[in-house]
Amino acid sequence: MDPTEIEQRIVQAMPDARVTVLTDDQVHFTARIVSPSFEGKSRIQRHRQVHAAFGTELGREIHALSLDLKTPAEAEV
Repeated sequence: MDPTEIEQRIVQAMPDARVTVLTDDQVHFTARIVSPSFEGKSRIQRHRQVHAAFGTELGREIHALSLDLKTPAEAEV
């Protein structure tokens, strides 16, 4: 899976999100996601929300995905 596919998958699951995905090797990815849907959610709840967009592909086609998850207010700081 490439960064564009990962971005599209996240946006499909979270249409209100601003998503940026970077990789140096097409195996390890870093995603920065800013979404109002993260309001009031713990870090674990936010991660689960994003992981749900991938199901079993996470850990198979996507070897490693580092997440930076912010609400719009947190992203402004």
